[in-house]
Amino acid sequence: MDDYLVSVLSNIGIISFVALSAYVLLLAGEVSFGQQAFFALGAYAAGIATAMLRWPLALALCLGVLVGALAAAAVGRATLRLSGLYFAMATLAFAEMMRIGFELFTWQVDVGGSLVGPNGPDGFGDIRYLFENEITPAQYMLVVYGLLAVVLAALLVLDRSRWGRVLRQAGADPVLAELQGIRVVRVRLVAAAAAGALAGLGGGLYAHLLTYVEPRNFDIMLGVHSLAYGLIGGLGTAFGPVLGVLIDIGLLESSRLFQGYRMIAFGGLVAVLLIARPRGLLDERAVHWISSRAKGLFDALAARRLDHPFRRR
Repeated sequence: MDDYLVSVLSNIGIISFVALSAYVLLLAGEVSFGQQAFFALGAYAAGIATAMLRWPLALALCLGVLVGALAAAAVGRATLRLSGLYFAMATLAFAEMMRIGFELFTWQVDVGGSLVGPNGPDGFGDIRYLFENEITPAQYMLVVYGLLAVVLAALLVLDRSRWGRVLRQAGADPVLAELQGIRVVRVRLVAAAAAGALAGLGGGLYAHLLTYVEPRNFDIMLGVHSLAYGLIGGLGTAFGPVLGVLIDIGLLESSRLFQGYRMIAFGGLVAVLLIARPRGLLDERAVHWISSRAKGLFDALAARRLDHPFRRR
């Protein structure tokens, strides 16, 4: 497979994690502009684990997940009693604090005769686990999409569970949910921790794909885009944010047609969809329509198979 295509597909898969992170909070009724902070924490934590502590990749990614979840839970505990614009601004402020903090963070150790580790605004390079273990870009892409498939499957199962219904109810009408005995703040705190874990996992994968990260990789635009992906793709299913990433990175960024005009096209698309389809392309109505049509097609194929002459014999 072409190296450029592998790079684009890997990037789509990794950014999907931070998009899903923002999506989980949107389901809980909260708008976050700060998921890039947990993405950054996961990237730095996983990079430190493999490049400096010489951990295997699986343990490093688990560390990124844990750091992202704990940080998000801590931020959520302090901010989730806020709502609307106040919560959004609080998450943005935290993300900017983390970005500035990484510009001041320096910790390097001697590895094989050279200094390795975060070096403030100069970034964190030599995250060379993939090269050292002869993992090709195509193989790593399969790892990314394997993990993304597990996450999507878990979110789809969750959406059909009682907890998924509670999450959506807390997001749709928190006052009514409280009256029905749902502890909205606790539900949102769990959602925030899960969202932080997803962003941390994506950050760990991102650091190892690029082999080099720096604080400017995790600026406000990453947070804005991760939020917009769910609003474009749709909030009716976990596939919605992934669709949003595909539209932006797979079409707008990777196509020469929109070269130089990507941000204009992306912003215009968000504006149009917020007016025409406030809950995105794959909203609840669209998901229900697709599910009913798929079920009808499946039933028709099953009935046709049963009526086959060889089956009657």
